Amino acid sequence: MFDLHWSPSEKKIARDIYERVLATAEAKLVAELKTKASAAASFSDMWGVEDWLREERKYMAGIFDYRYSRLPLFFSWAIRAGHMDERALSGLSEDKLKVIRRIARD
Repeated sequence: MFDLHWSPSEKKIARDIYERVLATAEAKLVAELKTKASAAASFSDMWGVEDWLREERKYMAGIFDYRYSRLPLFFSWAIRAGHMDERALSGLSEDKLKVIRRIARD
């Protein structure tokens, strides 16, 4: 996907950001699950929650991919989704920041 060289310090920055965004997304998902589960009033509602959770799992599996070639996509998604601010990427090289900014704008 993207053939960018990641220095050891950039790898550490990227891992820290990734883990923070993952924790935030997981917390939001758990909160939403609790809301949906507590609102389920029937057996049918329960299966609806299961369907929703299955779709969320697929979505999360597609987004949270920690391959260096995919990190620019992940970071641009996280910025667009409001999970992080571009300033969190401080310490990454300008070539990576340019790619992330370009994708985030599209």
